[in-house]
Amino acid sequence: MCLAVPGRIVRIAEVDGVPMAEVDFGGVRKSVCLQYLPDAEAGEYVVVHVGFAIQRLDEESARQTLANFERMGILEEEFGEVPR
Repeated sequence: MCLAVPGRIVRIAEVDGVPMAEVDFGGVRKSVCLQYLPDAEAGEYVVVHVGFAIQRLDEESARQTLANFERMGILEEEFGEVPR
């Protein structure tokens, strides 16, 4: 399954001319392309689909969605073992 999952941007860097971010998905951190949201900032929540940040999301909505995904086992399905 390939979902759009909310996460919080931890840090941003340019890699080979492409804006990239380290994004925290409830304890799992992944590298995400910011090409579609080049003005995104550390601390913001974004919705990520297939490795690309595709939209911003408010913190409360992101936290609720992550909690629901975790409760349903979707985060483990997407990322493997999720830290508790």
